[in-house]
Amino acid sequence: MNAPLIASVLGWLLVGLAAIQLVPLAAALSFGERVLPYAASATAACVVGLTIALGSHPSDRRMRTRDGFLVVSAAWLIASAFGSLPYMFTETLGIVDAIFESVAGFTTTGSTVITQIEGTPRALLLWRSLTQWLGGMGIILFAVAVMPLLGVGGMQLFRAEVPGPVADKLTPRVAVTARRLWLIYVGFTGVEWVLLVFAGVTGFEALCHSLTTMSTGGFSTLDGSIGGFDSALIEWIIIVFMVLAGTNFVLHYRILTGRIGSVLRDVELRYYLILLCGAVIVVYWALIHAIEPGGFRAALFQVVSLSTGTGYTTADFGRWPAIALLVLLQLMILGGMAGSTSGGVKSLRVVIGMTAVANVFSRLGHRTAVGRPVRYAGKRVPDEVLAGIWAFLIAYFLIAAVVACVVGAAGYDIVTSMSAALTSIGNVGPGLGEIGPSNDFAHFPSAVKLTLCFSMIAGRLELFTILILFHRDFWRR
Repeated sequence: MNAPLIASVLGWLLVGLAAIQLVPLAAALSFGERVLPYAASATAACVVGLTIALGSHPSDRRMRTRDGFLVVSAAWLIASAFGSLPYMFTETLGIVDAIFESVAGFTTTGSTVITQIEGTPRALLLWRSLTQWLGGMGIILFAVAVMPLLGVGGMQLFRAEVPGPVADKLTPRVAVTARRLWLIYVGFTGVEWVLLVFAGVTGFEALCHSLTTMSTGGFSTLDGSIGGFDSALIEWIIIVFMVLAGTNFVLHYRILTGRIGSVLRDVELRYYLILLCGAVIVVYWALIHAIEPGGFRAALFQVVSLSTGTGYTTADFGRWPAIALLVLLQLMILGGMAGSTSGGVKSLRVVIGMTAVANVFSRLGHRTAVGRPVRYAGKRVPDEVLAGIWAFLIAYFLIAAVVACVVGAAGYDIVTSMSAALTSIGNVGPGLGEIGPSNDFAHFPSAVKLTLCFSMIAGRLELFTILILFHRDFWRR
C-alpha cells in the first residue's frame, strides 16, 4: 500500500475543501452574518491538509486499486468530519448532529436534524447545499479531473467511486471523462438557477435549490421544502431537473454530441421512464380514491423525488393511502439510473437481474435446455458482473436489516425503523412514520444517528468500496 501517496492525495483534497469553505465565508460577509465560524473551519481544514500533503513525499506516483479504495473511503470520512465544523462553530448543532448533517450532505441523502431551517443562518444553508452539490457528482470524480496535475493517475479512483456493473467512460482518459461530466453537471445547475429566478425565486434560494436538485440531495432553505413556494411553475422546473439528475450523465453527453439514436435505444433508460410512469399512475389512482385526495402534480413530484433519491416534498405523503406508500417505499429502494447522482439499487442492476431471472424461468421444466447467456445492450454480461450484482443485493438488504434492528432497538416502530434503514442506505432523505416529510431526524439517539451515518456513506459508495476495508485480506501485503 502506497501510504505516502494516499496521504498526499487526501491532504490536497482537504486543502481543496478549505478553499470551497471560503464560499460560505463570503456569503456571511454579504449577508452581515458571523464570519469567524467559516474562517475557523476553513483554516482548520487548510492547516491539517497542508501539513499532511507537504509532510508526505511519495516517490512512487502509481496508484493501485487497493490505494484507490482506501483514498475514496477516507476522503468521504474526512470531508464529512471537516464539513461538520461550520455547524459546530456557528453553534447551530452539537458534534453528533453536526456530523450527521454533514454526512447527509456529502452523501446527498438529505436527512436533517435541523428543526428550524428558516431560522438557520443563510451562509450555513449555502454551505449545506454546497456539500450536497460536491457529493452529487463525487468528490473523488472531481479529484480525478485535477489529479494529473499532481502526477497521479486517476483510473483506480474512478473504479472505486463508480463500482457499479458498468463504468461507462466517455473518452479513453478518465481525467477528460471527469472534466466533461463536471461541465455537464455545472451547466445543468446553471440553467436550473436561471429558470428558478425567472419563476420568481430569489437568487439565493434558486442557487441553493439548483445545487441540491442536480445532486439529488434535497436540502431546502424552507421548512416546507418545495411545497413552501406554493408554485406550480417552480415544481415543474424542479421535476424536469430531478429526472435529468436521475438519468445516466453519459446519456446527456451523447445527446449533446448528437448521438440521440443510441440514447433512444438505451434499455435502462426505457425501464427508468416506464417505471416512473407506472408509479405515477398507481399513486395518482390511489390519491383519487383517498379521503384527502391529492392532484396529479403531487403524485408526479413525489414519485420523481423519491425515485431519484432527491427527497424534496410538496405534500405530507405520510398521510397518503397504503398502496401509494408501498410504491414510494419501493422507489426508494430502486433509485435512479447507474451513472446518475441518485442512490438506491440503480436501474441497471434491476434490468440485468430481471434478465437473469427470466433466463432461469425459461429453463425450468426443460432438463435438457441449455442456459442462455445474460445479455445487455447486445453484449454478454460476464459471470463476475452477475455475481457482483447478486452480492450487492444481498449486502444491501443485510445492511438495511441490521440498521433497522438498531433503530428498532432504540424503541421505534417497524415503519420508522425500516424506512430509516432504506432511506439512509438509498440516500433518499425523508422516510415514513416518525421521519416522514413533516418530521426530522433530530429525535434519534446519538447511537442511531451514527449508525445511519455509516449506512449513508456505505450506500453512497455502493457498499463494496467501504465494506472491503473490513476484510482482513485487504490489509495483507
